[in-house]
Amino acid sequence: MTAPVEKIESDPAFDAWLERALADDAAEHRAAHVDDAGFTARVMAALPAPLAAPRWRKPVEWALWGVAGTAIAASLPGLATDLAREMFRILASQPISLAHVAAAVLAVGAATFGGAAFVLKPDACCLGAGTPSA
Repeated sequence: MTAPVEKIESDPAFDAWLERALADDAAEHRAAHVDDAGFTARVMAALPAPLAAPRWRKPVEWALWGVAGTAIAASLPGLATDLAREMFRILASQPISLAHVAAAVLAVGAATFGGAAFVLKPDACCLGAGTPSA
């Protein structure tokens, strides 16, 4: 087991110094800003709207990929069966015990739980209604 983590108290003098240094840096950055008198806003307003893809494009793409996959599978008819036979031969020659099955089920469960935890975690910056939390 690991030892309990001790809470480290910060030094108020260091906190004040750091706060002052960050504020000075921000002020320096603001002073270095070059005002473009609205040039950037005018350029962005003058840009044309992005072109939208036609509605028929996505179904046609799916159909073309399906045709390409079918053509590849039809041009190599023996490859799929040969590959399946070799995979079965390799897998069938491996000894499998109950411990191996349990380890595989545990690994799949851990991967599933980890993936779900990663996907379902709340964003640290957007807990409110679109505003960063303080």
